[in-house]
Amino acid sequence: MRDWDRVGRWPLVGRGPELDAFAAALADRECRGFVIGGAAGVGKSRLAEECLARAAAAGFRVGRATASAAAGAVPLGAIAHLLPAGVDLSDPVAGFAAVAQRLAAGPGRRWALFVDDMHLLDSASAVLLRQLMDTGVLLLIGTVRSGEPYGKAVTALRGGDAVYRVDLTVLSPEQIEALLQAALGGAVARRSLHELSAASGGNVLYLRELVLGALAAGELTEDGEIWHLSEGRLPGTARLTEVIEARLATADSAGRPVLELLALCEPLPLADAEVLAPPQVMAALDGAGLIRVTLDRRRTVVSLAHPLYGEALRAGLPVLRRRALLLDQAARVEARGARRRGDLLRTAGWRLAATGTADPTLLTQAAVLARHAHDYPRTIALLEALPEKHRTTATGLMLGSAFFEMGRWDQAEAALAQADALAIGEQEELAVALVRTMNLLWSNAPLTEALAVNEAALDRITSAEGRRKLRINEGFMRIAAGLPAQGLALLDDMETDVGDAPDVDVWLRGAWMKPFGLALVGRTGEAATWAERAHVGHRRVDEHALVSHPAVQRIPLVLALTEAGLPAEARREGERAYAELVAADSLVRVWMAVFLGRTEWLVGRPTTARRWWAEAAALARTFDHTMALRPVLGGLAACAAVLGDLDAAEVSLAEHRTLPPLAPGLLSTGEERLGEAWLLAVRGQLGRARSVLTAAARAARSTGHVTGEALLLTDVARLGGAKDVTDRLTALAQTCDGMLAPARARLAAALAADDPDQLLQAADACRAIGADLLAAEAATAAAAAWRRAARPRRASAAAHRAAAALARCEGARTPLLTTAQVTAPLTTREREIALLAAVGNASKDIAQALALSVRTVDNHLHHAYTKLGVTTRRELAQTLSALSPGARPDPQHGPS
Repeated sequence: MRDWDRVGRWPLVGRGPELDAFAAALADRECRGFVIGGAAGVGKSRLAEECLARAAAAGFRVGRATASAAAGAVPLGAIAHLLPAGVDLSDPVAGFAAVAQRLAAGPGRRWALFVDDMHLLDSASAVLLRQLMDTGVLLLIGTVRSGEPYGKAVTALRGGDAVYRVDLTVLSPEQIEALLQAALGGAVARRSLHELSAASGGNVLYLRELVLGALAAGELTEDGEIWHLSEGRLPGTARLTEVIEARLATADSAGRPVLELLALCEPLPLADAEVLAPPQVMAALDGAGLIRVTLDRRRTVVSLAHPLYGEALRAGLPVLRRRALLLDQAARVEARGARRRGDLLRTAGWRLAATGTADPTLLTQAAVLARHAHDYPRTIALLEALPEKHRTTATGLMLGSAFFEMGRWDQAEAALAQADALAIGEQEELAVALVRTMNLLWSNAPLTEALAVNEAALDRITSAEGRRKLRINEGFMRIAAGLPAQGLALLDDMETDVGDAPDVDVWLRGAWMKPFGLALVGRTGEAATWAERAHVGHRRVDEHALVSHPAVQRIPLVLALTEAGLPAEARREGERAYAELVAADSLVRVWMAVFLGRTEWLVGRPTTARRWWAEAAALARTFDHTMALRPVLGGLAACAAVLGDLDAAEVSLAEHRTLPPLAPGLLSTGEERLGEAWLLAVRGQLGRARSVLTAAARAARSTGHVTGEALLLTDVARLGGAKDVTDRLTALAQTCDGMLAPARARLAAALAADDPDQLLQAADACRAIGADLLAAEAATAAAAAWRRAARPRRASAAAHRAAAALARCEGARTPLLTTAQVTAPLTTREREIALLAAVGNASKDIAQALALSVRTVDNHLHHAYTKLGVTTRRELAQTLSALSPGARPDPQHGPS
C-alpha cells in the first residue's frame, strides 16, 4: 500500500464542543435547524456529515443537497432531487403545503437535510425549506461560508431561536497533531507538525492537501517509529493549487499588484501597500479575506491572509516583474533611512533576491542581524554572496557558526578553516578555535581530535584571559564527551553572572555544560541553579551572542529536575523549551528530545518515552549526530521491549550495532545498553540481562556518571539482583541530592528483604516522585508477599495500589510484575528457568545455557509449577504471558 493510500476520509478531531451543541439541538424538540459557519476549508462539510450521521442514528430520515451558483440560477435547483414526484408547484402556496404533507406522511420520524454552501441557495429553495422547518417536518443542517453575501430568504433560514448556530475556526497546533496522528496512524515529528501547521494556517482542507502532496512526493515518510518531512520540502497537490488560485482570482485586477508585492515582501506598512493600490482597493482585498491589516505598535501593517497565497503568487511571477517589485520596495525603505529594526536585513535580502548581489557592507550588516535572530539559512545566503575580497575572519567565523547550527559539519569546517587562515592576532585565532572544537565534537570526531585543536590554540595563545577561555572550552568538551568530573574541575571558577564574564560566548558555552556535569554526578540542586542562571543570562545577552538559542539552557534543567525527583517540572519546562527550539529550527533540540525521553522512561511511561526518542533519532539521523543517536536507539529498544514490540526492539538494536563506536557522550555508554538488557529480560533471560546491566553500571561508574550508574543498578534490582546492588545504591543515595536516588535505594532494599511493609514504603517513595512503574512493581511485590503470608485483605489493598500506578504506565509490562503474582516466592533460579521455559526453551537448552544438569532444571521447574499452580509448560506460558505479553520464543538467540 502506498503511503498516501492510507489517508482516506480523515477523522473528525477537535470539534467536541460543536458536536455537543448538535446533540443539544437533537434533544431540543423546538429546534428546527443547525447552521455551521466558518471560512472556506475549516471543515464545515465534514462536521455537517458527522451531524447528519448522528441524526440518522437517532432515527431521522436523511437527505443531502449542495447549493452552487449554477443551481442557484434555477428556482428549487439545489433541492429538486428531494421533492416528491407529482407535486404541482405552479402555485407555490399550495405546492409547498403538498410537499410538506407528502414528506410528513412517509415512514419514520422527521427528515434531517444537510445543505452544503447554503448561502448559494436560490430564494425559492430557501422559502420552501423554511416552511418545512417551521411545520416540524425538517431539521436543517446547513453550512455557510463566512463573509459571503446572501439574500433575505437565506437569512431567514439562519434566523430565530429555533436555529442553533456554531462557527468553526481553524485548528490549533494541538488539534492538528491529534488529527495527523489519527489520519497517519502514528506520531509526527514536532518540526514537521510546526511546518504543516504554519503552512496550512490550521485550515483542514489545506492541511489535507499538503499532507497528500507530501506523501505522494515521498517527502513525508515514516521511519518505523515516527512520520517526518524532508527538510525544506512541502509540496501540495493539483487540487490545492486550484483552490488557492480560485481564491486569489476573486481579487480585482487593481489589487493584484499589491498581492504580488506582499508575496515577496510581507509584512509591509500600509503606506507602502497603498503606493500600488488605493484605499478602496485595499478595503476590498481586506473584505474578501485575501489580506490581513493589523496594528504593530503605532504602525499599520499589511500581510497576506494565508501563507499559501504567497507561494501561489510567487510561483506565477515573471522574473523581471519580481525583480522590479523587490528593487522598488528596497528603494522605498532606504529612502526612509532604513530606520526600523530589521530594515537592513530585509533590504539586503530583497536586493540579493532581485539581482544576486548587494553592497558588501549591507550584506555583512544584514548577516549579523540574521545570525542574532537565529535565522541561519538567511545568514548563510547573505555571507555566501559576499565577494571573496570582502571576506574576513569575522564573516568566516559567522558563516562556519551558521553551518554548525544547521548540522552541516563539513561546510562548517571548510568555512572555519578559511577563517583561521585569515585570522590576525590571538583574539581571532582564539575565536575560530572555540567554534572549530564545538563543530568537531558534534560531528562525531573523537574527543582527542577536538582536544588537539584546543591544545594547539593553547600553544599559540599567551594571554591569561585567552588561555582561561580555552580551559573553559576544554571543560565544556570533557563533560560533553562523557567525563563530567574532569570537566567540572575546569569550570569550577566560572563567574556566576554573565555580566561579569570577559567573553559572553565562552561563558554561555561553559554555563550550558556545567549543569549537565553537576546533574550527572548527583549534584542536582546546584545543577538546577546553574541552569536557571545560564538561561536568564542567555536571554539577557542573546542579541550579542553567537551561541545557540537561549532555550537550549533548559536542556540541562530537564536532566537536573528529573534526577532530583521532579519529573513533572522537568516535563513542563522541557516541552515549553522544545517548542521554542522547533520554531527556531535549532538542531540542538535533539538533546532536549533525548532527555525528555529519558525522563519519561524513568517515570514508567514507555509510549511517551518512545515518542520522544523516535523524534530524537529522526533528527540525529538527519544531520549524522551519532553522539545522540547511540543512546536513543538503546532507549527505543528498551521501550519497545517493555511494550511487547520485540520486533521493533530488534530493529533498533540492529541499527545501533551499525553505528561507529564513540567515547562516552553526555550520557554514559552504559545507558546505551538498556535496550539490550530489557529485550533479554522480557524474553526471560534475566541472568544475561542482569549481567549486561551490571557491566553497563561499571562503565558508568568508571566515567563518573553517578546518576547513570544508579539508573542501571536499579534495573538490576528490578530483575532479581536486588541483594547484589542494595549497598551500592544506598551509598549513591548518600552522594546524590534530591529524592530520586533515595527512592531507588529504598526500592532495592525492600526487594532484597522481600518485606511487604518495606515494599509499600518504597512504593510510596516512588509514587511521590512520579515514578509510577517502580511504584507499581513495589506494590505488586508487596501484594505477593502478603498473599504468601495468608493476609488476603492486605494483599488486595496492595494490589489495588499497584493497579492504580500501573494504569499510568502506558501498557508497560516487566518481569517483576509477572513473577510477583505467584502464591509462593520463586527463587531467583526458579524465576529465571520458569521464564525461559515459558518462551519455548527446552530443558536441555536451558541446562546448557545455565551450566546446569537437565535434572536440576526439571526440579526447579517442578517447584515453579507448584508455586504457580500449573502442571504443564503450556499453562506456565499462559500464566506468565498474561502478565508479560512480550514473552515469546527467541528463535535466533535461544536461552541464555
